[in-house]
Amino acid sequence: MVLKKCFLLMITISLALTFYSCSTVSDEKVLFFAHSLPTSHPVHKGILAMQESLNEKSDGKLQIKIFPDGQLGSEREALELLQIGSIAMTKVSASALSNFAPEYQITVIPYLFRDNDHLFANLEGEVGKQLLESGTEYLLRGICFYDAGARSFYTKDKPVNSPDDLDGLKIRVQNDQMSVDMANTLGASATPMSFGELYTALQQNVVDGAENNIPSFVSSNHFEVCKYYIFDEHTMVPDVVIIGTKFWDSLSDEEKGWLEEAADESVEKQKQFWKETVAENMKMLKEEGVEFIYPDKEPFVKKSRPVMERLLEDPKLKPIIEKINAN
Repeated sequence: MVLKKCFLLMITISLALTFYSCSTVSDEKVLFFAHSLPTSHPVHKGILAMQESLNEKSDGKLQIKIFPDGQLGSEREALELLQIGSIAMTKVSASALSNFAPEYQITVIPYLFRDNDHLFANLEGEVGKQLLESGTEYLLRGICFYDAGARSFYTKDKPVNSPDDLDGLKIRVQNDQMSVDMANTLGASATPMSFGELYTALQQNVVDGAENNIPSFVSSNHFEVCKYYIFDEHTMVPDVVIIGTKFWDSLSDEEKGWLEEAADESVEKQKQFWKETVAENMKMLKEEGVEFIYPDKEPFVKKSRPVMERLLEDPKLKPIIEKINAN
């Protein structure tokens, strides 16, 4: 672990030096964009669309260089690198941001969003603008939201048709308190761990299952171990494109405009990439013998309600939640 951190530090120092040489030696600026997803993922394809659009709008004066596959570390490590100014941009799950900017906790409330239309009606309105700006005081400025579908449980040996079936099951969740609360409230035994460790943990029976969206279930090869995918769709946690405030503040108004326009255009393309990928993945999973289970969601909704009720006690989060519920 120490060697890994030293290696990452050397890389980021090198990247920082490269950034400054690009911005001072020529008229070009290069924003280094790190994320943990494989290049086949629809979110990576969305980032490629942003990269292409930005290059066109700026006539090559402002560019993005992408480092996928966790080359520069996990989501949390990438966020920390943004905060110290070693890289410019990253893409993370909104749940990971809740450890930095508390307002993002609302994105992990079970069944807060009724469907994808309700989700993006809020994310592309006042609520979304408030969330994207909420990280600024933590040196993390949101640029846009990407579609990450709905997260559902998947298990190795036991089908889940109701929350009662989760009792006694060790379920891997993301390393944030909201995800832990969500799984525990629904009756599982929440087990936080990094996504990179999960395949081995499933193989070795350290955990009985996990929860994620279909593209991540496929790209991680977890379907090789887990043969039950349960469409309980407990959360709809978007991905967020983030830029460090150090780099944002270094951009001119024109450059900021190019970046925001390129991001907005990439959002629509990424949504389409997501739909196409899910359809392809579903077909492949059926061929691989994965059993899809479509439980009655109402028992899950009722059992998870205390998660929302606890957050409604927070005076900072209550108005955001009520605004979403009213839409």
